[in-house]
Amino acid sequence: MKDHAFYMEKALTLAKRGLGTTSPNPMVGALLVKEGAVLGEGWHVRAGEGHAEVNAFADAAKKGNSVEGAVLYVTLEPCSTYGRTPPCTEAILASGVKKVVIGCLDPNPKHAGRAVKILEEAGIEVIFNVLEKPCCTLNEAFFHWITTSKPFVLLKLAQTLDGKIACFNGNSKWITSSEARMRVMELRMWADAVLTGGNTFRTDHPSFTARDRDGNTLKAPKRFVVTMDPEGMKKLSPPGENWEFVSLPRPEDWERFLLELGRKNVTSVLLECGGRLAASALAAKAVNRVEFHIAPMILGGEKSVPSVGGTSPASLENAWKLTETEYKMYGKDLAVTGLVEYGGK
Repeated sequence: MKDHAFYMEKALTLAKRGLGTTSPNPMVGALLVKEGAVLGEGWHVRAGEGHAEVNAFADAAKKGNSVEGAVLYVTLEPCSTYGRTPPCTEAILASGVKKVVIGCLDPNPKHAGRAVKILEEAGIEVIFNVLEKPCCTLNEAFFHWITTSKPFVLLKLAQTLDGKIACFNGNSKWITSSEARMRVMELRMWADAVLTGGNTFRTDHPSFTARDRDGNTLKAPKRFVVTMDPEGMKKLSPPGENWEFVSLPRPEDWERFLLELGRKNVTSVLLECGGRLAASALAAKAVNRVEFHIAPMILGGEKSVPSVGGTSPASLENAWKLTETEYKMYGKDLAVTGLVEYGGK
């Protein structure tokens, strides 16, 4: 007999179909099951449209399946308040399901556990925190934004085995493989905004769009360039392209900038940049997660560009450390990702 984790995995797979289209809402998947048969499935497709649970009910109805006495699996605690759509708790109460299995609870203190209480008081059995960690990780950007009012920042760097991101003349194409570059397309789909530095903007002329393997544009996140001369840099922007130029010389400027983005419903920022801007963002404690793609090559040379610049600490105790570290291969390249633990640096 298949257990709750089995069906929650399926709900997570459904939720991931909303990558890049649900912000500022979270990605959510839902599955209706009775006696081992899947009656309906749904996911949140786009902000302002039906939520995963409602879409699963609609799918079951379309297939002619009654959900009376069924089990609803949903990756995130159902909403219990009115927004752009009615609360999903009302749809669940009207559906006739007998049990609701939840991946993780809503992180918003105003809502956390509220749906559980509503459903239980109506006589529906509720089980929660099934595959809690992957369900939370899926929406770590949304959770961070909803609890801090700031977007979640991911720093992505591609480097050689000896920690270099470019030759002395700025040449960096391509350090990593095509498989690693397709992973970057996934990250751009995830991101509401991409942030880079002036040198990268001038040297690489990046588009920062998310594209498929055929080069077709799937998404164009908001694009920002960090520079000491925003007005001058604007003159280098190609006509018709929507770039924004900002100056962030101090840690408090990063804080102000991120809060401003959060107010504009930007929940996730991808930092694609050089070593100096990476060091600045880390020094300001603005980076939440890093993902380094390490290619099996050694560049060498004292003038080759290091992956992270800034000042040199005198002790390893002052290094930025990672927690919840994970490793994955993309082609021949090793990707290392983890949450940044700033400590006393």
